[in-house]
Amino acid sequence: MATGSRTLWKGAITFGLVHIPVGLHTAATAEGVDFDWLDKRSMDPVGYKRVNKRTGREITKDNIVKGVEYEDGKYVIISPEEVEAVFPKTTQTITIERFIEANELPFVFLERPYYVAPINKSDKVYALLREALVSTGKIGLAKVVIATKQHLAALVPSGPALVLSLLRWGDEVKTLDSLALPAEGRKAISAAELKMATQLVEEMSGKWDPADFKDEFRLQVMQLVEKKAMAGEGKTVLQPEEEAPQSADVIDLTALLQRSLKSRGESGTKKSAAKTPSSKTAAKTPSRKPAAKSSARRSGAERKAA
Repeated sequence: MATGSRTLWKGAITFGLVHIPVGLHTAATAEGVDFDWLDKRSMDPVGYKRVNKRTGREITKDNIVKGVEYEDGKYVIISPEEVEAVFPKTTQTITIERFIEANELPFVFLERPYYVAPINKSDKVYALLREALVSTGKIGLAKVVIATKQHLAALVPSGPALVLSLLRWGDEVKTLDSLALPAEGRKAISAAELKMATQLVEEMSGKWDPADFKDEFRLQVMQLVEKKAMAGEGKTVLQPEEEAPQSADVIDLTALLQRSLKSRGESGTKKSAAKTPSSKTAAKTPSRKPAAKSSARRSGAERKAA
């Protein structure tokens, strides 16, 4: 199993007048085979650019606005200020709204788990909530704001820890209405069939151990990668190096030196044997131009193909 203890979020669990300072830690990682797109002719990485879907032309970030489609092909433009105005208020709290029976929550609502750990000497009250949930067979339904997004979540005791599992909102889960499912109950099942099925379930039953289950596809692909790399079949991919931006200081300094030399030459020519007051020349530094952007920097954010 993957391990890690970096605190992603700090806040507090609240229910009633109880306040429990806690930190959130990631409880799961996404493991898989990362297939990158490469140009087979040169082995250069392949990426994406922002393009106008109608014209196919690349566009700059400055020309992109956010819109929501309300009818086919019709959009309402939402400004960054309008989006920011409706962001949920960050309160740094996991606010428990209700307690429900643990078996009442369908698995289809579960989305992403986080470990919850006590901080700031809150061990006792943390343990109190955990044991209260265990003894009652309840879990907490809560709301929490993480990274400007509000989530529905379930607070569940798991061994010595509390786990906060982010949930899908009710309107994000599809109903069963469109599925042709057999009616609940045993009317269409004979007693003999149910007995044999039950016996098979019992014979195949065991303890839950995540180490018993592996991602066979990922393991076989990585074994193939290692084998091909050991056989010298690896390809070197040269990452494009960004050109160093031209320094505005160099351009300005060159111009300033040229002006200084020219000024000194004119001053020497005008000198005469007689003492004349020398005119003061104020050498003004030309206004700085912004450094040229690297041609290698892409104007559109590249997304890696899944």
